[in-house]
Amino acid sequence: MIRYLTWIETANTWPYRNLAMEEYMTSHVREGECILFLWQNRRTVVIGKNQNCWKECHVGALEEDGGFLARRLSGGGAVFHDLGNLNFTFIARRTDYNVDRQLQVIIAALESLGLHSEKTGRNDVTVDGRKFSGNAFFQSGDYCCHHGTLLVDVDRELMSRYLNVSREKLASKSVSSVKSRVVNLRELLPELTLEQLKISLVDAFSQVYGMRPRRMEEAELSAKEVDRLTERFASDAWKYGRKMPFDYEFARRFGWGDIQLQLHVKDGIVLDAAAYSDAMDPELIGRLPETLKGCVCGREGLCGALNRLEGEYPGGASFSQVLSDIKALISESF
Repeated sequence: MIRYLTWIETANTWPYRNLAMEEYMTSHVREGECILFLWQNRRTVVIGKNQNCWKECHVGALEEDGGFLARRLSGGGAVFHDLGNLNFTFIARRTDYNVDRQLQVIIAALESLGLHSEKTGRNDVTVDGRKFSGNAFFQSGDYCCHHGTLLVDVDRELMSRYLNVSREKLASKSVSSVKSRVVNLRELLPELTLEQLKISLVDAFSQVYGMRPRRMEEAELSAKEVDRLTERFASDAWKYGRKMPFDYEFARRFGWGDIQLQLHVKDGIVLDAAAYSDAMDPELIGRLPETLKGCVCGREGLCGALNRLEGEYPGGASFSQVLSDIKALISESF
């Protein structure tokens, strides 16, 4: 049961520090506490934990323009942040974590401003079918995090310049471009300011949970630990991932997201593997490479390894569907 509500905002706009603050708070949230973190990034593309940055983002253009590539801990797809975007994060222990209740804070905040919104698809919040908020999630043991975007006055031309959204993904949303799929809240509420939106979010946080939140100051976080985490998020190894020579590649988009598998094979044995996806569960995709290493490269060997993984992973029906689709893709390729 939630006994403590805490909210914090930061003036920092460097993405690696914001992601570090978020991870630190996630690993230190108290039992019975829910934290709301409000933050902004300057010109940044944030990709999901398991995504191939070169496939999802025009990295060269972004960095030539002084922007930042960042990789988060959650699954899901790539998003563009600038100072016209407000980010939110809900942090709680597993027993206190409730995505529907957390999203109700966003919906209630918009309602108080005169906009009716709703959750649609696997992770979006929309007004009249147009997306203004995308959400993603991660969990580490008992500690859970739910974060998302709120498009207030984002530069959609830059969004289109930096994001490389596949035709298959756009087709699944029945739109022709990423720019046409989203809407800025200021298009719907021309007088809306970021400060108004922040106030509405904190008020809705209080309303939904039935208590007033305490404001947390950044000084309460361990500067040493946040610095250490910032260094990791800013590292090339984390941002870009590793490049692997591969002999086989399988790729397709399914209802749960896209998958790109690469296999480096010698003498019929998988020596190395990579898996890229915008699937919402980052853990299951992250386990695929180690699962496939050492397998005989063929339908029986690869699908057999995935069958063993299904027995080990407590992911329920959604994970079984992901594995079933990947096995079907592999089977069709041999």
